[in-house]
Amino acid sequence: MAKDYKDEAQQLLDLIGVDNVVSVTHCQTRLRFVLKDRSQVDDKKVEALPDVKGVFDGSGQYQVIIGTGTVNKVYESIENLNVVNAIYGKDENDAAAAEPAENQGWVKRLMAMLSGIFVPIVPVIAATGLFLGLKSMLFNPNVLALIGAQPSDIPQAFQQVTSVLTDTVFAFLPALIVWSTFRYFKGTPIIGMVIGLMLVSPILPNAYAVADGSAKALKLFGTIPVVGAQGSVLTAMVAGILGAKLELFFRKHMPDVIEQIFTPFFTMLVTFTIMILGVGPVMHTIELGMVSGVEAIIHIPFGIGGFIIGAIYPLMVLLGIHHTMIMVETSLLANTGFNPLITLEAMYGFANLGVALALMLRARNANAKATSTGAFMSQIFGVSEPTLFGVLIRYNLKPLFVTVFTSGLGAAVLSIFHVQANTYGLAVLPSYLMYIYNGRMLLVYFIVSVASVALAFVLTNMFAMPKEVLAVDDEVEAAPQNILVQTDVKDNAIYAPVAGDIVPLDEVPDPVFSSGIMGKGLGINPNQSGKINIVAPQSGTISLVADTGHAYGLVTDDGTEILIHIGIDTVNMKGQGFETKVKADETVQAGSVLGTVDVDAVKAADLNPDVMVLITNSDEFDEIEIGEASPVAASDVIMTLQRTIFEADESAASI
Repeated sequence: MAKDYKDEAQQLLDLIGVDNVVSVTHCQTRLRFVLKDRSQVDDKKVEALPDVKGVFDGSGQYQVIIGTGTVNKVYESIENLNVVNAIYGKDENDAAAAEPAENQGWVKRLMAMLSGIFVPIVPVIAATGLFLGLKSMLFNPNVLALIGAQPSDIPQAFQQVTSVLTDTVFAFLPALIVWSTFRYFKGTPIIGMVIGLMLVSPILPNAYAVADGSAKALKLFGTIPVVGAQGSVLTAMVAGILGAKLELFFRKHMPDVIEQIFTPFFTMLVTFTIMILGVGPVMHTIELGMVSGVEAIIHIPFGIGGFIIGAIYPLMVLLGIHHTMIMVETSLLANTGFNPLITLEAMYGFANLGVALALMLRARNANAKATSTGAFMSQIFGVSEPTLFGVLIRYNLKPLFVTVFTSGLGAAVLSIFHVQANTYGLAVLPSYLMYIYNGRMLLVYFIVSVASVALAFVLTNMFAMPKEVLAVDDEVEAAPQNILVQTDVKDNAIYAPVAGDIVPLDEVPDPVFSSGIMGKGLGINPNQSGKINIVAPQSGTISLVADTGHAYGLVTDDGTEILIHIGIDTVNMKGQGFETKVKADETVQAGSVLGTVDVDAVKAADLNPDVMVLITNSDEFDEIEIGEASPVAASDVIMTLQRTIFEADESAASI
């Protein structure tokens, strides 16, 4: 009997709060909520639900990780509770609903938009790719020769019927995108669908036919060329955004007595007219340039382009911005019929698989073995979150480096052999289905993917096996004799970035900091007013400069990772009152000015100005001594670090 997810959906909504939800969408692995007040949600209670594998904040969304297949059912149960309709039926000008989007940067809003538009249409494109693969395999002369037949023996009627399965989605892809865009921007989806169908109407000259010279564009008024929008993803998305905004405008200003008829009338008329009279062709030209640019990167000689894409993609997933690639992949499929990008990105999943397998086999304590086993099993079917958040970024990032390198190397080889999929939406084990249309593609992809798993497995065992994984439960092992103890911290002092009063970390009024989840450290309450300097607490390389100027990351030469976070929730100030003096990858000396903050502006915004100084890789140190003397001056010592290397000589007992 199929499981009923209604109760779990209801429990989830009760924990998050229906009135706290601005929007909810889902992708292959997770529910994506935009919330009014993130602090209202108790993560531990959400994670305790039976099918929830974890929660994560990314791309301006509260993401509840559930897993492939199950997430669709939970979302469907949420829909059946009429929650989605209630959310999307809210007045767009509801200040509370609009606030979260306004508090996000434009990059996060863009990521959320692309995810919300393209994720709903991924399943049908993936299914179409499978249809294409099966058709290619069944109609392949070599396959037919096994039964003594050839392609000409297949009835024409049967070929036409199968073409309905393989060609429909791409023929009407702009209609699907406009529909999804209307849905995302809270317009009426059926109006979007009709506008999309207008853009690919058979009455208009087919864009592909015009491109290859077999048809000519219509000449409106004798001068304006008019063609269909077949294959133009960007045109469809712009039409959807424009149409949805126009519809909401007309509904707000149209008299009630005529609104029901004239809002759709003017929305369709104005949108179609604008798109067909010039915006559409311009968007398609831009899109073709974008596709050409991506293809140029992929085909950089010697696999360099493939390595760049394969290595960057895991980091994009970590940051939650990987959904931007869906739009590019859709454009590639619509314009070329193939998707080499997903092929290179897919090596991320196989690299993860090798890392998780290594940890699963070597783990000596129950918790690490359970985590890595669950990550491995999920990763087989393309669910990467348990591996990403439970393994890669949990153990000093060394496993993440293995994934990045292995993913890049596998992608480089695939780009050299020009391997490309005919769809997207499938990962790891199911991803082989994207290559059944071509025996050579499938064979090369299989060999490289298996080799990637093996390489990640070996590299993890050699260089990235976390000591926590090898620790035995409840066992204190005897230290070997003849130990050589050596410190590798060149300057073990951390200096104050500002003058002020010491605030113990557990008294900082923010649970992310006070819980120690970001690392050990302390806060400093500035005892000055006006604009003050924030100085480097050590010498090293700048690893992070927040766009809003409220946070800096610094990595010292010996690997100490320091976070300087200015104020609590000061990201909401959107940079007002902050000024940066450095940029990422810049080398600085202890005491160098990183930037400035106007303490009075922070207080005027009713925010806490405490400056947090955290050692984000605290678990690499044997001891972190936190200073208690208060107040401190800028560049006074506030922490000392001790990290040792244990080496045994050949006569020592092994650990």
